[in-house]
Amino acid sequence: MSTLRTTRPALALLMGAVVAAQTLAGIPSAGAETMPVNVTVNTRAALAVASDTAVGTNHAIWDSNLGTNETADLLKSAGVKMLRYPGGSYADIYHWKTHTAPGGYVAPNTDFDTFIRGAQRTGAQPIVIANYGTGTAEEAADWVKYANVTKGYGVKYWEIGNENYGNGHYGADWEADDHADKTPAEYARNVVKYADAMKAVDPTVKIGAVLTTPANWPDGIVADGDQATWNDTVLSIAASKVDFVVLHWYPPHSDVADVLTKTAHIPDMIYMVKQQIARHAGARAGDIGISMTEINSGIAYNTQPAALFAADAYAGLMEQGLFTIDWWNVHNGIGTVSTVAGQTDYGDFGMLSSAGCTGDVCEPPFNTPFAPYHAISMVSAFARPGDQFVRAATDEPLVAAHAVRRPNGDLAVLLVNRDPDGERQVKIGYAGFTPAGEAPTVSSLTNGATSVSTGRGGTATTQTLPPYSVTTLVLHPSAATTGAPTAPGQPTVGGVTDRTATISWPAAAPGAAPVAKYEIHRQNGAVSEQLGETSVTSYVVHNLNPGTRYTVNVIARDTAGRVSWASAPLTFTTGSPDESSCAVRLTDTADWASGFVGNVDITNTGTAALDGWTLNFTWPTTWQSVSSGWSANWTQSGKSVTVTSTPDNRKLAPGATTSIGFVGAYSGPNVLPAAFTLNGTVCTTR
Repeated sequence: MSTLRTTRPALALLMGAVVAAQTLAGIPSAGAETMPVNVTVNTRAALAVASDTAVGTNHAIWDSNLGTNETADLLKSAGVKMLRYPGGSYADIYHWKTHTAPGGYVAPNTDFDTFIRGAQRTGAQPIVIANYGTGTAEEAADWVKYANVTKGYGVKYWEIGNENYGNGHYGADWEADDHADKTPAEYARNVVKYADAMKAVDPTVKIGAVLTTPANWPDGIVADGDQATWNDTVLSIAASKVDFVVLHWYPPHSDVADVLTKTAHIPDMIYMVKQQIARHAGARAGDIGISMTEINSGIAYNTQPAALFAADAYAGLMEQGLFTIDWWNVHNGIGTVSTVAGQTDYGDFGMLSSAGCTGDVCEPPFNTPFAPYHAISMVSAFARPGDQFVRAATDEPLVAAHAVRRPNGDLAVLLVNRDPDGERQVKIGYAGFTPAGEAPTVSSLTNGATSVSTGRGGTATTQTLPPYSVTTLVLHPSAATTGAPTAPGQPTVGGVTDRTATISWPAAAPGAAPVAKYEIHRQNGAVSEQLGETSVTSYVVHNLNPGTRYTVNVIARDTAGRVSWASAPLTFTTGSPDESSCAVRLTDTADWASGFVGNVDITNTGTAALDGWTLNFTWPTTWQSVSSGWSANWTQSGKSVTVTSTPDNRKLAPGATTSIGFVGAYSGPNVLPAAFTLNGTVCTTR
């Protein structure tokens, strides 16, 4: 976003004031006696496949070492496969032909060709930001021509601008934007122009549009004169032209412990973005990728908490299918120095030391890796391109788990212990996988360590996690898995009602024996619930719950009992009854990125008059709540909300509607409830 990220901490504080911090309930105090942590890994519950560009980072033109061999080799050693250029908000003042950024500092040896040479040495693909703020579509097209036609660099990914919602339209002004019209509609119209001009030069390039990240400012806000939010406006105009969307994430937080909880937001965050894309892109939705081209913990930048956040966040985002996650950034510079978990934190957003000093405190020698570098290198070794993520979960909020299944049959597990003081004993159970009896290969990054340690230790089912650590295990199967059918193809869904859905999939190829049947499994955390089985490639699932999100996989079983890998996941949400004696419409009438005003219209669509009513609904997440309400009596217990009538609106004649309202608060993605009951009857949701 900002030049040297010097304003990002201030922005994070601003966001923190707007978005209330959400902490995990039930976390034991440091040093408390703890029971073993139960970890469940379920290979039947498949998630996304790791992309070949998933692990990335940012380069910036104020860094004269962005193209050096030493820097490139360090990034290669960390498994970095995507490099972004020319650096955050500088992109919107940078003119590539003259290699100038009026108003900003451009270091020597940072031109585009130097960047490309460094990327090639690293073995990473480039992702380039075209200048939207002070540039033109023609300038961007000329850059594509130079890169891919003249020089043959094959630069595939091009973003249109950086954080262009920071152009003052929503009140905060850090992003250069010379357009007289600073609305999301104008940005979207120009994205179309840029895409047309750039693809006219090279039709193979992929064009990315900037979106806001759910529950992060200014997501949800509708500015004066706009008809919708930034995301809905941009996608409604440009979805037919873009190939991917761009998110940035610096989680609002209250302290170090709080930021480590924010990775729990990832599934709903990406779900909301996918829903937005589907709403506007229609049949093209599956072709539009999602990228996170800037991410950082925003606190404890160089110390172990940032490493824990990086490992957990990269794995969580890769599970959701993002094709690149790019740390901000390689070199950034010293900031405010502090002590975190017994280690010196230099307030430096970089993953490698810039060797800067402030007062009498200096960073370690140039290019010394900070803790996030080691965590990111662990992620790249844990989830290699082509590995398939599978569900993993724990029963302890301070321990996070992720897992991947490898094409050779191996399984890798990543475990994060967020307890700063206590080690954790873990017991690991497996579904759909039987590990070999040998001790697994174990890699660990502990607090204050200057490298990742690797060896063999523990067992496949028991491990000890040091305090504040990232640990990976690599496990071999107990027996060779040969002759099984291939995984069924990507499932699709049709005919979704409140209670049923028709799931279809391309057939699995048989292995050593014919395919006997397919099994449809629902993901319920890290546990699979079989919904049915069939010998054909379509199945109608019954007895579903209204307004409920389901994620399912399909597996094939052959006549010898061998089981395929799980298909890619399919996520869908059931609707509400077409006919009911009640109807409910919930409308978000005003939003400020940490709360909203909700209006609820309740209609009696039955034939009998109501004399007193009770409305019930459940928030999808633990970070949503009703702060206050009117025109009814509002109470909340856990995630469940109960609303009862008042003397003024208790009587509802057939066809009559009453309107009530509330102020909702949220500190994570605000997925609205999709199911309501009135006096125990499931209503039609309008």
